[in-house]
Amino acid sequence: MVSTVHTPARIEIAPSGEMTGSTRVYRKHLGDMTAVYRDTAAHEAALREHGPDHVVYEVAEHRYGDEPGSLIVGTSTLQPGRYGHEFAVTRGHLHGIADRAELYHCIGGHGVMLLETLDGRSEAVELRAGQAVDVPGHWIHRSVNVGDEPFVTLFCYAADAGQDYSVISDAHGMRDLVIADEDAGWRTVTNPAHTGYRP
Repeated sequence: MVSTVHTPARIEIAPSGEMTGSTRVYRKHLGDMTAVYRDTAAHEAALREHGPDHVVYEVAEHRYGDEPGSLIVGTSTLQPGRYGHEFAVTRGHLHGIADRAELYHCIGGHGVMLLETLDGRSEAVELRAGQAVDVPGHWIHRSVNVGDEPFVTLFCYAADAGQDYSVISDAHGMRDLVIADEDAGWRTVTNPAHTGYRP
């Protein structure tokens, strides 16, 4: 079997998260985030105020192939916001090939990477510019913006990894929520709606 030899690509990434040389850009809007936030009334109020097309986060990525060994490099820009006590989040996912890892490096802003395993472990890793988190395989992960500016991360993972978004929605959200705290700025609390992850 002859392997594909790809051409190296130059990618430029601005502090804002804009990527020159991306092969795909997609956005998630308020209207796409139904059932993501525990406080549904706060989400519905935001929909009335800002409209369903209000951008919650944007992802730009560069993908040069799908075969094993290929990488996807991209940026995630999560806008600030609050929905009741909850901060703005991405939908979050487990990789479709669950043992695939992912690296997130914070370019700007102040955020938390919320991480959970199917067997009940949970971590919340705080990130500011210049800090990174290496997310091992088998960890569900979600970005949370706990600051007042866009939370921008550079990510890299295997191109064949895929994403399983249903693992979170099927469990009625992640086990923990990241909420505002007057003293510490943010803290995690147990999500009372969480029903546990399927094996």
